[in-house]
Amino acid sequence: MSAQVLHSTPAPVYDVERVRRDFPILTRMVNGKPLVYLDSAASAQRPRRVIEAVDQYETHSHANVHRGVHALSQEATEAFEGARDRVRRFINASSTREIIFVRGTTEGINLVAQSYARSRLGKGDEILITALEHHANIVPWQLVCEQTGATLKVAPIDHRGELIHEELEKLLSPRTKVVAVAHVSNALGTILPVKRIIDAAHAQGAVVVVDGAQAIPHARVDVRALGADFYAFSAHKLYGPTGVGVLYGRESLLAEMPPWQGGGDMIKAVTFERTTYNDLPWKFEAGTPNISGAVGLAAAMDYVDELGIENIAAHEQRLLQVATEALARVPGLQFIGTAAHKASVISFTLDGVHPHDIGTVLDAEGVAVRTGHHCAMPVMDFFRVPATARASFACYNTEDEIGQLVAALRKVREVFG
Repeated sequence: MSAQVLHSTPAPVYDVERVRRDFPILTRMVNGKPLVYLDSAASAQRPRRVIEAVDQYETHSHANVHRGVHALSQEATEAFEGARDRVRRFINASSTREIIFVRGTTEGINLVAQSYARSRLGKGDEILITALEHHANIVPWQLVCEQTGATLKVAPIDHRGELIHEELEKLLSPRTKVVAVAHVSNALGTILPVKRIIDAAHAQGAVVVVDGAQAIPHARVDVRALGADFYAFSAHKLYGPTGVGVLYGRESLLAEMPPWQGGGDMIKAVTFERTTYNDLPWKFEAGTPNISGAVGLAAAMDYVDELGIENIAAHEQRLLQVATEALARVPGLQFIGTAAHKASVISFTLDGVHPHDIGTVLDAEGVAVRTGHHCAMPVMDFFRVPATARASFACYNTEDEIGQLVAALRKVREVFG
């Protein structure tokens, strides 16, 4: 399946109540009300399988990896490197040498910016991003431009929150050295045509960095089919632990890049005169890694594969349709971002009510949504709003919860008039 297509044929049966039983936190009460968790775009909840996998490692196998000859170190190393191969299979990379463990999407993008781009770009070169990007896919490139004299270009969006692809293609030229683009907008849910962007960028000789944080929980991502040069994502969006993520990079590119950070494990030999760096992927993994995080990520990938990413996507698209229709009937509600192709994210405002106030009243009703600029201030500026409320749906959400969201929003109207 192409990674840019998040729509799927609906599964015959998707037992969401069975899925919900896998997530212990969903039994919580908040302010005396059953928790309605609609903030998975910020951080998805974790199934019992992930919690137990991390606990099993921490309880029985924890030790440092790679250098120990004792049993626990060998077990930890086997679990950590096994998780790397699990990631390789999940995204269809060619080799585990292409899988770098990082703290999250942000660190992955910064690694590429500093190790790949900074050493190659200069005055007259250009970096192209889109107006939909998260700050993590803006600021690292601004830093590179400051460091190298390169120029940052921005492809515009329209009033629906869709990339104007023709304008992006006009901005591409032989001067374009890096194209950095979100697979899915975190603020609006817009699905970008990444395969088309990658092909157009490659035709100009540019390298493409994809922020996959919001796509990896919703679609089958095949980095080889996409042709991505770099693809970064975080475990905590994919029902895994926080503080761990993945940078995929084409081996030929990674092999030419210098280390980004120095320290233990990224070396073969050190003297005061010189250091010989380690092989891929460890060249980019200085210091003790987040071993339990990698173990949890592998367990999360097992869980997602058992549910079926296509089944999850179909369920989420049904929720998106139901929620869009229901929210459209709420007086004074305005959708921010109405792209034709969206992941399961709805951003909105309510006339006369600040989004933070919306979030506060919803929380009193047990409904958790994200409010603010969503680390996408240029998107907010484009739509001339200070912030939005954002409801995001995952494998465990239900149509009843959409009804609770709508009821809570009507409570907001009662409170603020």
